[in-house]
Amino acid sequence: MIGDDLAVKRLSELGHETRLAIFRLLVRGNRQGLSVGEIQSHLDIPGSTLSHHISRLVAAGLVEQTRDGRTLYCKARMESLDELMAFLTSECCTL
Repeated sequence: MIGDDLAVKRLSELGHETRLAIFRLLVRGNRQGLSVGEIQSHLDIPGSTLSHHISRLVAAGLVEQTRDGRTLYCKARMESLDELMAFLTSECCTL
């Protein structure tokens, strides 16, 4: 189970419209992930802006990156999403 601090960080990053759009696109993506160029073309985000948002998602543990030659791939860390969902529902019906 994740702690309050990490949950707040992840929710904060997902609370930004662009980062949420990136994460949702990656959730729909394939197992290998999507290249940064594919993300950019799907969402029409300038490269430097996209890089900034991806690095924040990576820092929060929501996205992981791998390199294949010159191509950088990003994919959603589904286990992080599962942890966040478990955190949000952990005290359901406990009163």
